[in-house]
Amino acid sequence: MKQNKWLIYGVSAVALLVLPLILQSFGNAWVRIADSALLYVLLALGLNIVVGYAGLLDLGFVAFYAIGAYMFGLMASPHLSDTFEGFKAMFPNGLHTPLWIVIPVAALLAAGFGALLGAPTLKLRGDYLAIVTLGFGEIIRIFLNNLDHPVNITNGPKGLNQIDSITFFGLNLGKPLTVAGFEIASVSLYYYLFLALVIVSIVICHRLEVSRIGRAWMAIREDEIAAKAMGINTRNMKLLAFSMGATFGGVAGSMFGAFQGFVSPESFSLMESIMIVAMVVLGGIGHLPGVILGAVLLAALPEVLRYVASPLQAMTDGRLDAAILRQLLIALAMIIVMLVRPRGLWPAPDHGKSLQPK
Repeated sequence: MKQNKWLIYGVSAVALLVLPLILQSFGNAWVRIADSALLYVLLALGLNIVVGYAGLLDLGFVAFYAIGAYMFGLMASPHLSDTFEGFKAMFPNGLHTPLWIVIPVAALLAAGFGALLGAPTLKLRGDYLAIVTLGFGEIIRIFLNNLDHPVNITNGPKGLNQIDSITFFGLNLGKPLTVAGFEIASVSLYYYLFLALVIVSIVICHRLEVSRIGRAWMAIREDEIAAKAMGINTRNMKLLAFSMGATFGGVAGSMFGAFQGFVSPESFSLMESIMIVAMVVLGGIGHLPGVILGAVLLAALPEVLRYVASPLQAMTDGRLDAAILRQLLIALAMIIVMLVRPRGLWPAPDHGKSLQPK
């Protein structure tokens, strides 16, 4: 049994490593879809800590994604040097921050904002918590949209451009790499970076799940009053859940900024938050394989349905907008899945099943 398990892991690893090389032969657009799917997996894993483990409904998770993206945009673009003379005197060529500084700073900054969100919501639960977190996400987006005057920090609705691609150990991920005569596209190099971050995140999430902290979160999720009666510090555990979840969002945001080379407030709308929540719910709340499956499916489904929506639009002589039709097909697919699999596509095992003799 253990040998079969390691065999599955080995085959999966080889498939994941070869996947971008196969996809780039059909066009870089397909590799970009895989890159986006991995970023959404990072976001879904972070939200799963808050929603799946601690049972706290967060509809403003995209705010941490935005914070990470703008943080990288400011630290790896000429915007600050072009805007502030004092900054230009210190960094005449702009601030170009390396990867090993970007990831920890993005994680710490997002964790700080996560604690800032969690502190005033400790006594809230259910719908009231959802409304407050939704408001937080919108506040961050509106701030980013309007912080271009009187001091231009975020460049407002125009966004930040000329963001550096990621470079480490002399390898620029923004340029193709040639190995033994075979060219690996830039989007494929980003795929491997995102894949490494996803694997590290999965290990962290799994270790958290089986740790004392994870068990405390699940106790709060099941019954907060009983958890408090058993001596669990629910205040600290909730703050830790918000901060830990936000960490993943901040790192994913910084990678998004580097990958796109441009960030603007439109990328962090309420719809993005709802989409991330849908990934967690659709895959299976609190179950890592399910969350990953839900994120991959919902990230790839809109692009796959693009090829279905266009012929349907042609059948109606263009009376139906392809983008709206695609959203309708996504919603229809999600409704069908939730009717057939109400606990998600790959839900967590029922309580007590692991204790039954095999």
